[in-house]
Amino acid sequence: MTGYIDSIETMGLVDGPGIRMVVFMRGCLLRCLFCHNPETWTRENALEMTSDEIVQKLRNNMSYYTNGGGITFSGGEPLMQPEFLIDCLKKAKMVGAHTALDTSGVGIGFYDQILEYTDLVILDIKAYNDEDYKRMTGYNIDEFNNFVKHLNNSHKPVWIRQVIVPTINDNEQYILGLKEYIKQIKNIEKIELLPYHLYGVDKYHQLNIPYKLDGIPPMDQEKLDKLDKILREE
Repeated sequence: MTGYIDSIETMGLVDGPGIRMVVFMRGCLLRCLFCHNPETWTRENALEMTSDEIVQKLRNNMSYYTNGGGITFSGGEPLMQPEFLIDCLKKAKMVGAHTALDTSGVGIGFYDQILEYTDLVILDIKAYNDEDYKRMTGYNIDEFNNFVKHLNNSHKPVWIRQVIVPTINDNEQYILGLKEYIKQIKNIEKIELLPYHLYGVDKYHQLNIPYKLDGIPPMDQEKLDKLDKILREE
């Protein structure tokens, strides 16, 4: 089975435990204001690879991934290629790899089958109410909530990630709301607040896409640390 790939990182250190092969897949329904990979939104100019090619690449480097590492499917949005994703996950499990899914939770279905072969879900929260979610992504929150229901039923471990953007969600009120919202998500092992940065801005200029956060500065780390402390207070 063939899928549409943006790139593959063979020595990833942040997208799951241990050293990982990270497969960045093409296609995404969301148009997040802070997205730093707009080139992954569509399949245009994508690299076409078979699941066998991906797993062979995994197998070739397996000695790096056996000690707590594995393979992570990211994007774009991997849920946009569900049948290909399932095929890759199945084959990765057959060679003994730990599998992780880095996702916004917005795809086109097959969630139970995908989660069956996934060992860890890294869930990117864009916002926790419909109004803010639409502002942040251009999409409604219903499909995300649908994915969360399937995720809870799967009982798979979850890492939560939330990008904090100055003037949008960098305040105590938002963090307290986030803290309350994620109580509904089961099996959370880790929560990360990620700082908004400007690394992807040049890509928008190159692709002739308007950058909607123009003028917003990078997130201040000291303020982020204070918000993180609020999130973790008992």
